[in-house]
Amino acid sequence: MEKPSVKLKYLSATLATALCLVAAGTGLAQNSAPPVQKVTAATPAPKLVVMIAVDQFSADLFAEYRGHFTGGLARLASGVVFPSGYQAHGATETCPGHSTILTGNHPAHTGIVANNYFDLSVTRDDKRVYCAEDESVAGTTSKSGAYAPSVKHLLVPTLGDLMKVRDPEAQVVSVSGKDRSAIMMGGRQADELMWLAPTGLASYRGTTLSPTAQQASAAVAAAINQPRPGLTLPADCAARDIAIPVGDKGATVGTGRMARDAGDFRRFMASPEADGAVLATAAALRQARKMGEGSSTDLLIVGLSATDYVGHSTGTEGSEMCLQMAGLDRELGDFFARLDATGIDYVVALTADHGGHDLPERNRQNAWPDAQRVDKALDPEAMGKAVAEKLGLPQPLLYGDGGDYYLAKTLTAAQRKAALAELLPRLRAHPQVEAVATREELDAHPISKRAPDSWTLLDKLRASYNPQRSGDFIIALKPRVTPIPEAGVGYVATHGSVWDYDRRVPILFWRKGLAGFEQPNAVMTVDIMPTLASVIGLPVDASKIDGRCLDLLSGPETSCR
Repeated sequence: MEKPSVKLKYLSATLATALCLVAAGTGLAQNSAPPVQKVTAATPAPKLVVMIAVDQFSADLFAEYRGHFTGGLARLASGVVFPSGYQAHGATETCPGHSTILTGNHPAHTGIVANNYFDLSVTRDDKRVYCAEDESVAGTTSKSGAYAPSVKHLLVPTLGDLMKVRDPEAQVVSVSGKDRSAIMMGGRQADELMWLAPTGLASYRGTTLSPTAQQASAAVAAAINQPRPGLTLPADCAARDIAIPVGDKGATVGTGRMARDAGDFRRFMASPEADGAVLATAAALRQARKMGEGSSTDLLIVGLSATDYVGHSTGTEGSEMCLQMAGLDRELGDFFARLDATGIDYVVALTADHGGHDLPERNRQNAWPDAQRVDKALDPEAMGKAVAEKLGLPQPLLYGDGGDYYLAKTLTAAQRKAALAELLPRLRAHPQVEAVATREELDAHPISKRAPDSWTLLDKLRASYNPQRSGDFIIALKPRVTPIPEAGVGYVATHGSVWDYDRRVPILFWRKGLAGFEQPNAVMTVDIMPTLASVIGLPVDASKIDGRCLDLLSGPETSCR
């Protein structure tokens, strides 16, 4: 891509502002750097681990734009590259995906089976449970802004939790665009944990942000409250600058320039500004806390959410995603440059919580004529109502969100049997449904130990099935069926399927002196935690995780201790 224009450079203004807030008195390394020492099996552990998750950064996006990166992503692409990483499970949503990255476990074991699931035993009227909430807090619901953020549903420890057990002096900081990203990667023992909000930065209820976080929050809020002019489109993006009609009100996507009004938080989130704000905050907190400068190895967790917002609102192609990829590359480059200036020995890992695919309207224009939107008849509430009326069963009969369907607990055994006898054949006969797996089938199916690119559909569903939280049966839609019945402004495309466009993500590692190589064989995001644990010399009980250590040293030596 072209070098960022003057208009594009202001995307780093938030980064510069937040860093200036804590720059006084800290001092950066000014001396000429010593020769780079090659990383070997005998090299001491790095002083700082930086874990970056880019929401909806599919392997397809990485491959499409890889040749255009000149900043931070170009650096990572020169390191150890696993282009065929997998979020191996079937529930390819944000919360399950983030729960795998620093736990080494599939959602079946993290307990994070979906962004939202149903617990019909909760006492509140709202039976939907958000993955990162405490539904027992009085007066809360699962709706956005009305829940109490919490880590209570995560069933296993994170890398940061294990680091704290070994060394209480180790620092763990988690900053993200979304609460569920910060929480699922940060775990229970994070020293500071926060996410973007319309007012700047937010954390758990009752938590007071540190002085540095408060200053960064004010800088982020000021940025949100400034209008943003449209960005200049790089020449490499011109071929993607095509208007795609969506909905029936004359709206189009594909030619946007990310202009927004002051205070428009949704549009702020769907731009590199949001990623710049998160990286700015992470850099400011690292500097204020002197992470990586003490005797311990520290962990800095960064969740970048803008790519997901862009993907949902305008699709994975088009001028909008092209601008986002250019901005993400630049923001990461600025962030790494700041870390380089400290002289700290740090290691970076980058991956995604899931992939994503484009909106069906554009797919139909681009060689996939069968792409379509989901039939409204598959909505759990609508289907449950139809079946209840036909069989004379009590309503509501069926609950659901995504692929998990839950039968009402009030049904007798005979009623449950009758409902399933009607529902399952109806679903399996639907032309948009690939398969339906019942609770009994999933209970009897072991989690696969094979390479994730060889998994069966049942393998994928089993890896995100937890008997305490998953539905009574789970449906998988056919490829390129988008589970959004009607496109609306701000929500035209999504992810969440069992197919590889949603499962495949890049997994990248970089450290100064680490010889780069590329390994095209399939690996998994659950492999990241044991890999980083080995790099820092942290023992992990292999029997308690689903992942394995990936060797980051080219040649006969191994980084897997």
